Amino acid sequence: MKPVEKQKVLAIIAKTQKFGLQVAARQMWIKKISDGILELRTTGSNIQRGLYFHTEGSHYVMTHGFTKKTQKTPVSELNHAKELRTEYYDNLGGK
Repeated sequence: MKPVEKQKVLAIIAKTQKFGLQVAARQMWIKKISDGILELRTTGSNIQRGLYFHTEGSHYVMTHGFTKKTQKTPVSELNHAKELRTEYYDNLGGK
């Protein structure tokens, strides 16, 4: 990601932390897309997305980010997020 794109993603994360998940969902900063995978959304000339999942309490793990070029999130990106989530839990000893 370019530095400007990274700043946009970090700004959305900060706003979500400040205002909470309900506000973030209403503002369309975040969206649940599949099987416990959520999408952090930015707008602008390049549409950046970050896929993430909930672990426990108020903890979340962002798997990766990408530039979205189609209306629907690519299946390959979603599958990659699921693979990384599985790897995360496997490394925790099955938690």
